[in-house]
Amino acid sequence: MKSIHSAPYIHLLELLIERRNAAGLSQSQVADRLGRPQSFVSKFERGERRLDVIEFLEVCRHLETDPYELLRDLEREGKSTQE
Repeated sequence: MKSIHSAPYIHLLELLIERRNAAGLSQSQVADRLGRPQSFVSKFERGERRLDVIEFLEVCRHLETDPYELLRDLEREGKSTQE
């Protein structure tokens, strides 16, 4: 299975983008907070680059979103689509 392109992973990226937009942040602003180039954010948001767990936690921290709540949302929405 190509998990980087799986429906749950794509949905995770959608949730991260949603949280970034809700925080009123651009990709450049998030990249600045992370100390990374804007292309880093662009690539993981488009699914071209996979986030590892540590990077995911760091991104959530800079988006000021609870990573555990985001994962609960992902799990909850995944279960509702399976029913």
